[in-house]
Amino acid sequence: MPRFRPILDELPAYRPGKAVVSADGRSFKLSSNESPYDPLPSVVEAMAAAVREVHRYPDPGCVRLTETLAERLRVPPEHLAFGAGSVTVAQQLFEAVGDPGAEVVYAWRSFEAYPLLADLAGVTSVRVPLADETHDLAAMAAAVTPSTRMIFVCNPNNPTGTANRAAELTDFLDRVPEDVLVVLDEAYREYVRDADVPDGLTLYADRPNVAVLRTFSKAYGLAGLRVGYLVAQEPVASAVRKTTVPFAVNSVAQAAAIASLAAEDELLERVETVVKERTRVREALLGQGWQVPPTEANFVWLRLGERTGEFAERCAVDGVAVRPFGGEGARVSIGSPDANDTFLAAAEAFRKG
Repeated sequence: MPRFRPILDELPAYRPGKAVVSADGRSFKLSSNESPYDPLPSVVEAMAAAVREVHRYPDPGCVRLTETLAERLRVPPEHLAFGAGSVTVAQQLFEAVGDPGAEVVYAWRSFEAYPLLADLAGVTSVRVPLADETHDLAAMAAAVTPSTRMIFVCNPNNPTGTANRAAELTDFLDRVPEDVLVVLDEAYREYVRDADVPDGLTLYADRPNVAVLRTFSKAYGLAGLRVGYLVAQEPVASAVRKTTVPFAVNSVAQAAAIASLAAEDELLERVETVVKERTRVREALLGQGWQVPPTEANFVWLRLGERTGEFAERCAVDGVAVRPFGGEGARVSIGSPDANDTFLAAAEAFRKG
C-alpha cells in the first residue's frame, strides 16, 4: 500500500454549493454566490474564438491579460500574479509561506477553504472568532506570534457579508509586523457600497507586506472558467508566480477575462442590479423579523444555530438551495428576482413555523 501524508486521513473535503429541485420542478441555486446572469455576448464571442486554438498551450505568463488588467487597475504589471481562481492563488500563498511550524491567522467563521489550504500546506491555523459577525482585527493583531507568517482578512467576509472599515483596518495594518504578510481577500469588492470600506489597492502600494486577492468568478460571472489574481509589490507577486502550476489559467479563461474587462461598464450595471436586489432581500428579511447583518457582498447571512439544517431543508422544498454551515447559520446568494422572491417566501414560511 502506498504511503501518504497522515493529514489526508483527517482532511475534510471542500463542499461546494449544491442545487436542489422542488416537487414541481423549480430549482434556484443560491448556494454558491454565483452571478445570476449569462455571459455577455461579447464575452461568449471571445471564448468561441479562443476555443478554436485549444490545440495550443495557453500563454503561461498571461501576458495580454496582465497588460490589460495592469492598465485597468493602474498598477505595474510585475505586481500581478494569476491562478485558477482566487482560491488557487490563496493556495499558492500558503505554499509560499508554508515552512514547518509556521502559523497563519484568519477569522472564523470565514472562507471555508482557509483551514483546508493551511492543512495541505502543513502550516498551523490560528482561528480568531468573529465579533458581531465581523473580523475582530484587534484580536487578530494580538494573535500574532514570532511564528506567524501570514494573515488573511476576508473583506467583505464570506459567509457573513460584513466588512471592516478604513480606520480599523489601517490601525490593524500598522500593528502587524513588517515580516508578516497580510492578504486582503476581496473576492466581493465590486459589490461594496459602503464608502468607508477601503479598496485594498489603496493600501498595498506603500506596504510591502500587504497583498490583495481578487477574482473574475463573482461580479464578472466567470466562475466556471477559474481566473483569480493577486496584486502585491513585486517580491510578493514574484513568490506567488514561483508556486504557479504551469499553464494554470487556460486560454479560453484568459480570453474571457480580457473581454470582460473590455465590457466592464455593462457588467457593472449587472452588479448594480444585484446590489439593489441585495437591499430588497435584506429589508424584506428584517421585516419578517430576522436578524441579518449589513452585507457588502452578493449574499446575506442568517445566524440560525441548531436550526440551520432544518432551514436549509425547508428552502429545498421550494427548490431553493442555500449554503448551510451546520450549527451556525446559512448563507444565501442574491439571485434573480424570481429566485429571491421564492427564497423570501420560504424564509417567511419557516419563521411562521
